[in-house]
Amino acid sequence: MKHTYSLTGMTCSGCVVSVKSKLLMHPDVLSAEVTLDPQQAVIEMSRHVSTDELQKTIGNPKYTISENPASHDTHMGSESTNWFATYRPILLIFGFITGVSAIVSYDQGAVHTMHFMSVFMAGFFLVFSFFKFLDLSGFASSYAMYDILARKIPAYGFVYPFLELALGIAYLTHFNPVITNWATLIIMGLSSIGVIESVLNKKKIRCACLGAVFNLPMSTVTIIEDLLMVVMAALMLLTPAH
Repeated sequence: MKHTYSLTGMTCSGCVVSVKSKLLMHPDVLSAEVTLDPQQAVIEMSRHVSTDELQKTIGNPKYTISENPASHDTHMGSESTNWFATYRPILLIFGFITGVSAIVSYDQGAVHTMHFMSVFMAGFFLVFSFFKFLDLSGFASSYAMYDILARKIPAYGFVYPFLELALGIAYLTHFNPVITNWATLIIMGLSSIGVIESVLNKKKIRCACLGAVFNLPMSTVTIIEDLLMVVMAALMLLTPAH
């Protein structure tokens, strides 16, 4: 369901970004479009969330959110359309990374698999770490909700984007492939445990793979994303260099 709310107190684009990132941290908020003119928030949610709850999610009393019943739209589209709309950002990112990787690794009439995977993983880690850096504290808070290590050591949520950045640079510069691939296996393997656990337990929490900018629900898409990196790293370790 999608609802439109009046949202007062915002004075600049920074306010818009701040309010949007806070709203997206709510586990039942699927998407949020916040605008300065008019001052409003169009929120898509998996269940109806009261304005009091949304106000608490925003946190800052400077901003006031109020209901606008006339603008409520409770009609949902088809399941496939909703699924595509929800995961559109990550699908587009994967599409761009796949296309660029194929072009870069194409030589003498063929795409070279090992080169493709190396470029793909470099692009994956660099792009995904970038989105996490846009709101590092927001990412760390979301990540601690399901990651087994971040739950015990909250500071790990702040370190994780730097690890992804380092892996992206390592794949881009071909730094010691053995160390790089083993590091990927360990880091992404640990990350996937919490994701799989959350999906199996059907927890309604947000996936922090794109930081706090987009609100992606935890699902099998997230599992595939993590395990894809694990599989690629394992294949590169098992394939002799030549």
